[in-house]
Amino acid sequence: MIETPYLLFLGDAPDQLAAKVAQGIADWRPDNSVGQFRLPGCGADVGLGDMTLEQAKEAGARTLVIGVANRGGMISQAWKDVLLQALEMGFDLASGLHNLLRDERDLVAAAQMFGGTLHDVRVPTDAYPIANGVKRTGKRVLAVGTDCSVGKMYTALALDEAMQRKSMKSTFRATGQTGILITGHGVPLDAVIADFMAGSVEYLTPDNNDDHWDIIEGQGSLFHVSYSGVTMALIHGGQPDALILSHEPTRAHMRGLPGYTLPTLEVLRDTALPLARVANPACEVVGITVNTQHMSEDEALAYLAELEASMGLPAVDPFRQGADRLADALAAL
Repeated sequence: MIETPYLLFLGDAPDQLAAKVAQGIADWRPDNSVGQFRLPGCGADVGLGDMTLEQAKEAGARTLVIGVANRGGMISQAWKDVLLQALEMGFDLASGLHNLLRDERDLVAAAQMFGGTLHDVRVPTDAYPIANGVKRTGKRVLAVGTDCSVGKMYTALALDEAMQRKSMKSTFRATGQTGILITGHGVPLDAVIADFMAGSVEYLTPDNNDDHWDIIEGQGSLFHVSYSGVTMALIHGGQPDALILSHEPTRAHMRGLPGYTLPTLEVLRDTALPLARVANPACEVVGITVNTQHMSEDEALAYLAELEASMGLPAVDPFRQGADRLADALAAL
């Protein structure tokens, strides 16, 4: 287990999106974090107080969590002095990057010398099967996006919170580093060998009670040429009974791909639903979530109302408004 509370390391993240791991923890498990640590020039702020390592230690922090999700998932050399100092001061380190802490010799040596633990949450811990496509009992819902990092995890967490409040049976199933750091368990899907990705999602969402919903954390996008494979594994391995469409309308292009524009929600619906019905012919699209963080309240409400009128589905920003209407849509299935 990763010991809490955390000090969230934002490093030199160039913008808010690059600090999405730290932002997710700060938003959904605020009691688990004492503050944030930023290097000079950091362009992100997750709303926690800035602390030095010494101040965080005095406040009781046990683990320094790398809260940055950079392209390629690499540990920057600019971070090393802080990471080494943290180990020397008795912190553990936790990371969800592809570049593993355990592969950095200087960090391993410091951890051994000072008694710290290195937690790599993006490492599969189980031997996953190849997917067999056998229909499982229970129900499953998956958010699919027009792009990466448009709010699929926030949709899932908000939906789980709403369903729990309504006394519906649900479980949030983490499939990425932020979700695993928030909940303490899950499958690091994008680190699973390709042939076993869909099988790992089957493993994560086993047979359950007929009225129980597994809320599967979405990843990637069918339309993102870098990360479409992980989305397909979720769609077929998850066998969702319901899809939620997720979108951020204020983006000029796909994340990290300036030559690609985002598809419309109608195109996402008409692409994702037939693929989902390969594994579950009964799958339906039940709602839309929109990340409206760069829109005013009036702009957001007008955009959501327009979507509802044109697509005939409940449309919400789950962070601003909650996910009660999505929970009600699932209850009606």
